[in-house]
Amino acid sequence: MKISCLRQVLLLCLCTAPLVAQDATTAPRLLNKDGHFEMTVDGKPFLMLGAQINNSSSWASTLPHVWPALEAMHVDTAEAPVYWEQMEPEPGKFDFSGVDLLVNGAREHKMRLVILWFGTWKNGQNHYVPEWVKSDPKKYPREIGPYGKVLDVMSPNSATNLEADKHAFAALMKHVHEIDAAQHTVIMIQVENESGSVGAVRDYSDAANKEFAGQVPGSLTSALHVRGGTWAQVFGADADERFAAYSTAKYISDVAVAGKAEHQIPMYCNVWITYPVHALENRDHASPGQEYPSGGAQQGNIAIWKAAAPGIDALAPDFYSGDSTLFREVLTAYHRQDNPVFIPETGLGRTVGRYFFYALGQGAIGFAPFGVDFTDWTIHGQTIPYGMDENFALFAPMQSEIAKLNFEGKLQTAVEEKGAARQTLHFGDVDAVVSFGFPQKDGEVPPGTTEVEGRAMVAQLGPYEFLVTGFDASVSFVLGAPKDGKTQEKQLEILRAEEGQYANDSWQTTRIWNGDQTDRGLQFKEHNKDVIRIRLHTLPLYERSK
Repeated sequence: MKISCLRQVLLLCLCTAPLVAQDATTAPRLLNKDGHFEMTVDGKPFLMLGAQINNSSSWASTLPHVWPALEAMHVDTAEAPVYWEQMEPEPGKFDFSGVDLLVNGAREHKMRLVILWFGTWKNGQNHYVPEWVKSDPKKYPREIGPYGKVLDVMSPNSATNLEADKHAFAALMKHVHEIDAAQHTVIMIQVENESGSVGAVRDYSDAANKEFAGQVPGSLTSALHVRGGTWAQVFGADADERFAAYSTAKYISDVAVAGKAEHQIPMYCNVWITYPVHALENRDHASPGQEYPSGGAQQGNIAIWKAAAPGIDALAPDFYSGDSTLFREVLTAYHRQDNPVFIPETGLGRTVGRYFFYALGQGAIGFAPFGVDFTDWTIHGQTIPYGMDENFALFAPMQSEIAKLNFEGKLQTAVEEKGAARQTLHFGDVDAVVSFGFPQKDGEVPPGTTEVEGRAMVAQLGPYEFLVTGFDASVSFVLGAPKDGKTQEKQLEILRAEEGQYANDSWQTTRIWNGDQTDRGLQFKEHNKDVIRIRLHTLPLYERSK
């Protein structure tokens, strides 16, 4: 009898123990070296060429329309939601069938997977919390507006809300560990979605008001290098929004930490950013809680989030605008010594290809347009719009090399803008001159293009060796002006320009470029598929007489 009981105990332990221990050396990691970031998967650098599917596409009925679209875009990483309401239909009773569908589908189609946890927040509201949470606001409190209205937003100042989300998220991560600790199909987790409050600048419940009237936590004032006091004393007119930011960040960090205790992989928060208001509206900024979810990691809240959410590895802006100047400003705001550039959502408009190159030039670890599936919700028909498939097809064979070069600070990009038909990238004593359009005569100014879609990437492999590609652009190399102010006495000459690609971490040459392909720069057409590895050398600019 005792032996039988012992066998049952041993069997129970075997069934409940993780299937395999997580290998810290090969598990997905996010590395930081002097503000340069690198994602590693299976111990190798990894660039996420991603695409996010539509919100309601993670179902058995719709996934057959998802994978063909992702393959058509040449993505290496799918971003797909897991819904709290579907995963935990009753308290403590979990259904992981949806998770398994995503993981198995990604494996079948040879992709990595980023799971989007649609828990407490989705677009600043509680769209995906289970019915048993929604129907019991007394136990699971909502935010209260300034005039007493009950909002469809869960309060971040509620311990019961937090514990419910932590419990569900930890269960999700435990399951991911059990099915994926060895294979690393799931490489990253998005914790919540565009968090914050839509409907009020903060929670005005009695519990939240009591916290707001108290002192700002010393850990936060210390991190921000400001004097202590109440929220109103420390933050003045912005106190309500900053209080919401701290409450939301701390809540989500606690959820992330609970998940990481079960499975240790990078986690990020995507952000509904603050867009500028129209010039005719006679105000200088958008309204928190109305035009964006108050308390999210918007541009003005980044520092608070970095201090209050140590469990979150990256704050990642979603971007939906055709304003390329604003896009560059957003990249600058989120590209910090403690935060990588990652664009987890953007539109499928004409600017998306240029945005990819801009992000890459800022060291991005990943980039993902939104709504990529053939459910006829965002893409009509079976064709990927605006050539994003060409961008990813070009970079997919060398994504690991590109990630490594970016981590080492050796990669730069040039993107065409109106009125700037030529740009110069500086690599030590060598300048890469990028011209948009195809100037055919020596000495002429490059014409630019009417569509303003030119873009180029140049990465330095050695002192006079570069990896070059792009679209609707030509790239030439010259020696920069001497730093001592003297006249340049040397010039560059092409030794060899190899067309090819990387295969199994090794460069494979397919042919040599020369003549028409190199006379006035390396010329990349509108629908380019070529990558060039070019070697240069120096020789005297003038032959001096003795």
